[in-house]
Amino acid sequence: MQPRDTVAIVSPSGPPDAVMLRRGVERLEGLGLKVVVGAHALDRQPLDYLAGVDAARAADLQAAWCDPAVSAVFCCRGGYGAARLLDLLDWNAMRAAGRKILIGSSDITALHNAFAAELGVPTLHGPMAASHILAGETGPEPLSWASLQAALFGTAASIQGPVNGDRVLVPGRAEGVVAGGNLSLLASMCGTRWQPSFEGKIAFLEDVNEEPYRIDRMLTQLLQAGAFDGVRGIALGSWVDCGDPYPVLRDRLGPLGVPVVAGLPVGHGSPQMSVWLGLLGVIDTESCSLAGAFRNEDQAR
Repeated sequence: MQPRDTVAIVSPSGPPDAVMLRRGVERLEGLGLKVVVGAHALDRQPLDYLAGVDAARAADLQAAWCDPAVSAVFCCRGGYGAARLLDLLDWNAMRAAGRKILIGSSDITALHNAFAAELGVPTLHGPMAASHILAGETGPEPLSWASLQAALFGTAASIQGPVNGDRVLVPGRAEGVVAGGNLSLLASMCGTRWQPSFEGKIAFLEDVNEEPYRIDRMLTQLLQAGAFDGVRGIALGSWVDCGDPYPVLRDRLGPLGVPVVAGLPVGHGSPQMSVWLGLLGVIDTESCSLAGAFRNEDQAR
């Protein structure tokens, strides 16, 4: 991306706070970007955990993606609801619109996974326009803000090196396209046409507010569905308010016999580093790091 590019903001999941959305717009404009907001971004409906009715949320997302003036589409926030849009999108029209960038995390994992399957484009797992990380009252979280700019603009001065975790569950080195996101959403897509598969890939996983037994259940579901068949390595992000998830993560993922690095600052914690899904990444447990998928120049190759 370049300064003066146009980005769109849409609400495919939960309803955003209007004040935080305004701050998010202002901060993206401060990067020199032109910002347009979806017509239904602040809609409400009787199901108060959704930002407007499904058809309106899907229409905003599709209109933004298909607008030739728009280079990137930012999601407002997570919560729940993105998966409800997948059957409502005209994938042929969106495929014809060409490559651009989708940015979001948490519930947006449903879109990351479907966009990879339907459109074959890399997407950016990163902070959202009306999130506390980007739109907090005192300003964006500095490390997250710098990481987002490096991922979007990729200037020589701002491109970051590997992002380090804090522990190794299984040693080794692995290369592969990075895929995944929020564990709860990935498990929920089992049995759908967008069921995740990590064959030949590095699986990235994170979650929030889940007890270890629930993490066990979701990992078991993915394992039994064959999602981890042929996986090359596993990168584990933040597990905020999940108790101690590492015994179950080691128990369920260790037998796969692939490198597992953990504690990466990617997910629901702060800082929230931006990571490209759908691009080549490298796990190196000697440095306890994931590299490559954080660097925008890979997208041009």
